[in-house]
Amino acid sequence: MLSYRHAFHAGNHADVLKHTVQIALLRYLNQKDKPYTYVDTHAGAGVYSLVEGYATKNAEFTGGIARLWHDTDLPEALADYVDVIHQFNPDGELRYYPGSPACALQVMREQDKARLFELHSSDSKLLIDNMEHYGRQAQVDVGDGFGGIKAVLPPPSRRGLVLIDPPYEDKGDYQRVIDALGEGLKRFATGTYAIWYPQLQREEARTLPARLKMLPAKSWLHVALSVQTPSPDGFGMYGSGMFILNPPWTLHDTLKPVMPLLAKKLAQDAGARYVLDFHENAAG
Repeated sequence: MLSYRHAFHAGNHADVLKHTVQIALLRYLNQKDKPYTYVDTHAGAGVYSLVEGYATKNAEFTGGIARLWHDTDLPEALADYVDVIHQFNPDGELRYYPGSPACALQVMREQDKARLFELHSSDSKLLIDNMEHYGRQAQVDVGDGFGGIKAVLPPPSRRGLVLIDPPYEDKGDYQRVIDALGEGLKRFATGTYAIWYPQLQREEARTLPARLKMLPAKSWLHVALSVQTPSPDGFGMYGSGMFILNPPWTLHDTLKPVMPLLAKKLAQDAGARYVLDFHENAAG
């Protein structure tokens, strides 16, 4: 099941949520001088054109980043995210959208390292080209990111963020996420893990957050954005979520002003809403 191409969806509402959270997590890691490792299990092509090719087919970015592009009075974390996207479009015209690896490397320091996994043959070639600019700071692995977690954890500095965002075209990905996190937490219990998932009416998607809450992390944060009412026929993605294991204690407050605004700005109908929950597990 390797037909998925993220370019079709670049810059959509799900990317806005994912990358706002991702950048906030990396900014937190930047507060200490000690280096960290960023791991991306499904890195995609790295950077996407919004004016030609796949992204123009459904122009999903018009319901995502484009709705925030000219806003100047945004909450800090959202303004930071929009500024990062502006850095890839210095003339002010929205032509390019950076995927997760490019967003990450734009905010990482020179002492930090990125390990980027991509299994899709076409996207992995594009990723290698797009990451060449970053030199040895970014290592691209052409292969399965789920399996790659075993090879890269724990990172040498014992500090890191792992982003797990498979396409979920294959429903087996939901179980692979749980298995990979179980493996990751055994090897690197103090790491921060960010899991993106689509809001769909299929059972595997609906039950994933509850399954993630059962994992042996010290705390978790769940943030989700629904942009529309689920369709009566049961098909289609109506939103997405980010589930963070071992989040920074500041993240909940960081996202508090962001989520009501996103639910308003990115709404496609009156069913738009958000979830923002934090929980600390009892010690022992």
